[in-house]
Amino acid sequence: MAKKALILIADGTEEMEFTITYDTLVRAGVECTSANVQSGGSPYGSVGTSPALVVCSRGVKILPDTTLQPLEAGPDKYDALVIPGGLKGAEVLSQSTEVQTLVRQYYEGDKIVAMICAGDPSSLIAGTLAAKTAGLPHQPVTSHPVIQNELTTVYDYQEDTVVVSNKVPGQGHTGTAFPFAFKLVELLCGKAKSDEVRGPMMFPPSIPYPY
Repeated sequence: MAKKALILIADGTEEMEFTITYDTLVRAGVECTSANVQSGGSPYGSVGTSPALVVCSRGVKILPDTTLQPLEAGPDKYDALVIPGGLKGAEVLSQSTEVQTLVRQYYEGDKIVAMICAGDPSSLIAGTLAAKTAGLPHQPVTSHPVIQNELTTVYDYQEDTVVVSNKVPGQGHTGTAFPFAFKLVELLCGKAKSDEVRGPMMFPPSIPYPY
């Protein structure tokens, strides 16, 4: 049976972190569903699309597969929850009680919670750290350097490209989205599948890949 991943997206999400992860997972045979976490009206919601178009951090417009429905998004239906970064998108996600609840449910259900850059559970910035609001315990994390100082006193901060802690992989910034996606494939489908996907993509062998 194919693995399934729920990938959250919101206005302001970093488009590379979303699309690279989505695309790489699909190449590995993972069934992906993107869910729009809305906060107010989208500036492009009036064009008649359902769900509404998401306007990403650099203006790229993406039509998600669905709007987030918490009862249809739990760890009983997916093997992984993926939260991309982008500061504005991270603000939307961190303010969502539905997202905070989902993070806790996946974590407590021993499912994968994959977080990128400012989408990291410790760096969803909205006045407080989402790791606190989601109730996640102290653990190793990484993030974009711009918010490192906010995390070092609360978590075991590491400067690795990708950090995996209790099935919670985190990645530091947009430039390491590919290693993050490869690691996520490995966690879901095994290292052989990750290597199989990586080869045809011609990912530069000089760039470290976390094993």
